[in-house]
Amino acid sequence: MKISIIVPTYNEESTILKFQETLRPLNGKCEIIFVDGGSTDSTVDLIDPAYTVLHTGKGRACQMNTGAKYSSGDVLFFLHCDSEVPSTALEEIEMVMQRYQFGYFGIAFHSESLLMSCCQFMSNRRAKIRRIVFGDQGIFLTRKLFFLAGGFPEVPIMEDYIFSLDLRRRKVKVGMTKSRIYTSDRRYSDTNAGRLKTMAQMHYLRAAYRHGMPLEEVARRYRDIR
Repeated sequence: MKISIIVPTYNEESTILKFQETLRPLNGKCEIIFVDGGSTDSTVDLIDPAYTVLHTGKGRACQMNTGAKYSSGDVLFFLHCDSEVPSTALEEIEMVMQRYQFGYFGIAFHSESLLMSCCQFMSNRRAKIRRIVFGDQGIFLTRKLFFLAGGFPEVPIMEDYIFSLDLRRRKVKVGMTKSRIYTSDRRYSDTNAGRLKTMAQMHYLRAAYRHGMPLEEVARRYRDIR
């Protein structure tokens, strides 16, 4: 089973070096592809020459789809650049793929905040019970299923959410690894009140999309809360 790791980047100079450190135990055991969306900082210069770097227009869905088309893996593993990947990631993916076509790692935060612990619990419960997986949870799936589903929808926001909804409609079961991916809480405020507000607003925007709010408006409001 060949696994391709696909990482979209855009102005990630503050995270790219640390992220590559977490990839080090996996290097040489799988295909690793970075897809840059036109970074204006030093992101691309900081990527180790040992890795493949592709260039495309800005947009996470477009970047991930470009990486998927270029890749040669039987399994596609999509990662965010602010993630910390367990050293056993490839072995855990292989175990899940023995029973499923679609899987994820679950999420964890380096935070002592009770609210972030609640966010972590709710995110992993949502993925397990409702089969809705977000990109920061380390989506992986068979190459065949990815292209059968048409790849990520190239929309301004929530491509992972829409993709998961589509796989759920297709009645695709999802498996979870034992280990989790640690991810940054940089999208949230430094205060509990701010964190709670952001969580509520993000929940509202997902509900608004389901009830017909145009994605362009969802994206505009999301930029405002960030």
